[in-house]
Amino acid sequence: MLRNFLNNKRKDKLNILRKKYPRFIYKRFDIKKLKDQLLITFHFNIEPDVFFKPQLIIDNISKLELNSLDEDALKNLVFHLGLIEMLSYWKSTCSQKIIIESGFLNKKQVSWWKDLIQNGMGQYFYENKINFQKPNFIKIECTSNKRYKKIEKKLSKERVLLPLGEGKDSLVTTEILKLIGKGLIAFSLNPTLATKKLIKIADLKNHIIVSRKIDNKLLELNRQGFLNSHTPFSAYLAFLSALCSVLFNSKFIVLSNEKSSNEGNVKYLGRTINHQYSKSFDFEKKFRSYSKKYLVNDIEYFSFLRPLYEIQIAKMFSKYPKYFNTFISCNDAHKTHSGTKKATEKWCGRCPKCLFVFTILYPFIDEQKLIEIFNKNLFENKKLIPLLKSITGFQDFKPFECVGTEKETIAALYLSLTKNRKVKKIPVLLQYFENHILSKNKTIIKQSKIILKSWNKEHNLPVKFEKVLKANY
Repeated sequence: MLRNFLNNKRKDKLNILRKKYPRFIYKRFDIKKLKDQLLITFHFNIEPDVFFKPQLIIDNISKLELNSLDEDALKNLVFHLGLIEMLSYWKSTCSQKIIIESGFLNKKQVSWWKDLIQNGMGQYFYENKINFQKPNFIKIECTSNKRYKKIEKKLSKERVLLPLGEGKDSLVTTEILKLIGKGLIAFSLNPTLATKKLIKIADLKNHIIVSRKIDNKLLELNRQGFLNSHTPFSAYLAFLSALCSVLFNSKFIVLSNEKSSNEGNVKYLGRTINHQYSKSFDFEKKFRSYSKKYLVNDIEYFSFLRPLYEIQIAKMFSKYPKYFNTFISCNDAHKTHSGTKKATEKWCGRCPKCLFVFTILYPFIDEQKLIEIFNKNLFENKKLIPLLKSITGFQDFKPFECVGTEKETIAALYLSLTKNRKVKKIPVLLQYFENHILSKNKTIIKQSKIILKSWNKEHNLPVKFEKVLKANY
């Protein structure tokens, strides 16, 4: 009955859901130690009648490390992981009250989480036309007085936890960090076949595998038309990596987020909405502070590539052809549309991410090789002109994708055009760029050189890591 009501009253969906489902409750979490695994189950309830039980399994944990952990401190890390996990479920109804029964948060912590929801869920608010600026839009209440301990023990300086996916950025980080000589531990959440191949190509011996299982009830609500959109996935990885850094005794958690992720997409209700907020330097700073104060004292969470633009990273990636036929950065490759279709695991060649990656790689990789990677020359597809305009800032707003800044995209197109002129007839997208965009960027030659040599001083790299990156970018 509610499903039909939602379909008939699309404009009133938010009010209907918030009235029917006023309270989201983080009830509890369960931790089970199974040989060399840790099984975590979270229990969420949207009153009156919606229940979720998402699970997480962490493999290959040393019994010695696991048994040496203070139980209360372990619970604290899992409790916090549940706080970020709950956003994926809370978003279905946008309940006005979030009730925390599983642990305690002080006023500063509650304020921190509200800030993360406002910034990290910006795309969700924008796409669902939600006025999140209203007074008392959301209230977080803790009904438990249970205060867990933070981890005080020293972690190994000789181990680096490296979240690794299928994209070029983490692969560049991997190759350069090999030069430091510390023990790299690849960390993968629900690794695909491509991720496993890349880890093998990179010759990484140590590999943490984490399996996250979304409750099917959430997928069903998505199919029924409940609220849905982007959640701050990198923030989820931050809390998960903090837990894994303790379980696997690693002081350093090294991300591969770049300077480009700091740029927002669109203004909404007076605030900048950034699809990549939880990859941004702002979130990185806030998480570092929060984690040291409430999670793990001896931890270094930072992004190795923060000083650089995406195009600089693309140039570096061009030096590692062994990865060309395996890496994938297309988000459409992994979409299942709430479980209604199988993921393709291939570059789609139609989305902003595909066009952006093709564009920033074109100046540095042989054209035929690039066509092999994408199975086509994206610059020859005139249907992509609207996407070209959007990623360069000449139409609407920047797409809600992990793409670079508008300035570096224009620089990449200029470099691509310069390269293409030497070999053949100019393809349709580069021709469009030359006719309609290039003329509006008089300083493009100078700007391109500046971007390629840029070094962003706003970063958290420890000295040794900064030196090795500077020597290799």
